Parts: sequence; structure tokens; C-alpha cells
Amino acid sequence: VQLQASGGGLVQAGGSLRLSCAASGGTFSGYSVGWFRQAPGKGREFVAAIKSHGGSTYYADSVKGRFAVSRDNGKDTVSLQMNSLRPEDTAVYYCATGRAITSTITTLGGYTRWGQGTQVTVSS
Repeated sequence: VQLQASGGGLVQAGGSLRLSCAASGGTFSGYSVGWFRQAPGKGREFVAAIKSHGGSTYYADSVKGRFAVSRDNGKDTVSLQMNSLRPEDTAVYYCATGRAITSTITTLGGYTRWGQGTQVTVSS
């Protein structure tokens, strides 16, 4: 399966963006989907994730209450709604999928397939 992330762009602080991750050549069904981000000069960090079964969601403390992850199984897409954006949210955002379980869903190791990333820039 290949992942395609889209929806990034330039937005002012306090604004919103909605990222989407679509699967091609396969399906998200049965897999957890995570969002990670990487700012210049920093490592890739966990942002949010949604489990395959039950749809449990997980968030980094830095985005709780501002970001929301959801999945549309009919369209085989996962979205990340980002509100109240801050300059520190500026990064390349990646979606990933894998057989992540509760203990690994917030870690890079929980995922085996990665999309190409989409740039999010928040101006102050």
C-alpha cells in the first residue's frame, strides 16, 4: 500500500488546516494510522493516531484539544483536523500505517508504511 498525504499549506497562527491521508494499492482496513511531524533540525515526533478496531484515538500532549484525527473507512482515508495552529506546529507532516498496538501506537516502530509528507507552515 502507498500513502498520499495532502492538505498542507501556509496559514496564520490561530488558523486551521485539514490534512488527509489516502491509501492506494491497498487499504487502511485492519491497520492503525498515525500522524507524525518533523520540524527542521529535529527528529520525527508523534502527533496523533487512530486504531483500526474501535477507532480509539491518541494525541501528543502538545496538540490535545486542538487536533482531531478521524477515519472514513468507506473512502479509505484518514484526516487530521488542525485548529488553533501555532508557529511551533510548523513541520512536515507524515501519515503512516501499521499493526501498531496500544504500547507502540505513539512510536515510529509501530508503523511500517509511510507517506511522502506534506508541509505545514504557521506564520506568527
